[in-house]
Amino acid sequence: MTLQDRPSAAELLDAVREFLQRDILPSSEGRVAFHVRVALNALTIVERELVLGPEIDEGMHSRLVALLDEDAPLRELVERLAEGIREGAFEDRGDEVLDATRELVRAKLQITNARYAT
Repeated sequence: MTLQDRPSAAELLDAVREFLQRDILPSSEGRVAFHVRVALNALTIVERELVLGPEIDEGMHSRLVALLDEDAPLRELVERLAEGIREGAFEDRGDEVLDATRELVRAKLQITNARYAT
């Protein structure tokens, strides 16, 4: 939920994406067409992050708080997980750490490339 009125950020992104896809891409070729496709992909990623990101982040935060038995911002928890893996701190919890790591990668892929998340 946001204080801002409509159109929402996701709706604005969708409008720009639709314009590029419907009006610009069909009349483009070569390098410009390539860059339009890259822009379309970037807009799609940003939209997924806006729409899906908060729920995904909340779930991942809860999972890492439980795994690491500490609370911190999500980015710090991910860094602590990586550091603990590098240092061998979780050798006795391999399955649990592997499951959390898989979930973390899946969560990132849901935003950056949803086709690979399944």
